[in-house]
Amino acid sequence: MRSLERHRDVGAYALGVLDEAEAFRFEDHLMECPQCAAQVTEFGPTARQMMLYRRATPRAVHPFAGPGPQLLDRLLAEVATRHRAVRRRVLYAVAASVVVALAGPVIAMMAGSASGEGESAVRVTATDEKSGVWAQVTTENEAWGSHVELEVKDGAGPRSCRLIAVGLDGSEQTVTSWNVPKHDARPNTMQGAAAWHPDEIARYELRTSAGEHLVTLEAH
Repeated sequence: MRSLERHRDVGAYALGVLDEAEAFRFEDHLMECPQCAAQVTEFGPTARQMMLYRRATPRAVHPFAGPGPQLLDRLLAEVATRHRAVRRRVLYAVAASVVVALAGPVIAMMAGSASGEGESAVRVTATDEKSGVWAQVTTENEAWGSHVELEVKDGAGPRSCRLIAVGLDGSEQTVTSWNVPKHDARPNTMQGAAAWHPDEIARYELRTSAGEHLVTLEAH
């Protein structure tokens, strides 16, 4: 019965409403449950919109006040835009793989030099000598904040990890979380989001769910 309750906690964990003890127990569950780990990542856009709504709401407004039609329209438009962007990226990736397979290494080099990322994309890479973890973060500026793609190589699993964005003021936001497979150093790629714009982020830090530092990537 307790296992079923842990599955139901995924939404509360992603939205940050669990207390510290419950969050700690749920992170232990994440290490053994790929399904919940995937759902936590899927909740990222919803958690981001909730954070933006909270910041945009005046203190005089009751916290349980219903959102107006304009806010709902903006949220629906944002979701539709994100879905279209994901579909375009999948189609671009498929088309690029077909071109490489048919046209050979010369075309492959041309495709590599003309990436599909926008001009606002910023990529940083770092390896920590102590932990041995390698990570690459690609950040794209969006109207609502930053879209973040993380690629990481970590052969010290199994363990649950987080990507943390640290703002210029020292405050922190969790961008995404994932489970590292046991003794598997192959690269893993995750998608995440931050409510800050790229120029508001000082650095990214990879940490375990227990708070152990793995690697730091300077954003500027």
